[in-house]
Amino acid sequence: MKILFMCTANSCRSILSEAQFNHLAPAGQLAVSSGSFPRGAVLPRTLLTLRAAGIATEGLSSKGNDAFVDSPPDIVITVCDKAAGEACPVYFGPALKAHWGLEDPSHVEGDEASIDAAFQATLAHIERRCRAFLALPLADMSRDELQQAINRIGQE
Repeated sequence: MKILFMCTANSCRSILSEAQFNHLAPAGQLAVSSGSFPRGAVLPRTLLTLRAAGIATEGLSSKGNDAFVDSPPDIVITVCDKAAGEACPVYFGPALKAHWGLEDPSHVEGDEASIDAAFQATLAHIERRCRAFLALPLADMSRDELQQAINRIGQE
């Protein structure tokens, strides 16, 4: 199963989600990420946060949806923050879709400790959601049941 985490710039939240999911996922499950307007580079603080958590960062890059034309995802999860007025990217295709909104830690202002805390809190939130997804009995779920489950996870 392939999961695509999408955000606007694909430099922070979607990258954190991709890396965290892959860190936890068993063989046969893979996460990738993309952005509707990719920044072209992953934010350095994103990479520092992942490395500090012991999560691999090799191969992470900011890219658009065209990177998956030949290998479409089974599930698309947007992680943009609608509450902040940010437009979420749209993915057209047969994949199941869910919204797991996250505030953007790269917009936090303050001292280094405050910014680090925001990134760590976001990664912890992503971890909880990934663990909830990975605990689902996927082999026993219908498409509708899976859709309901991934929607519910996004509300937690």
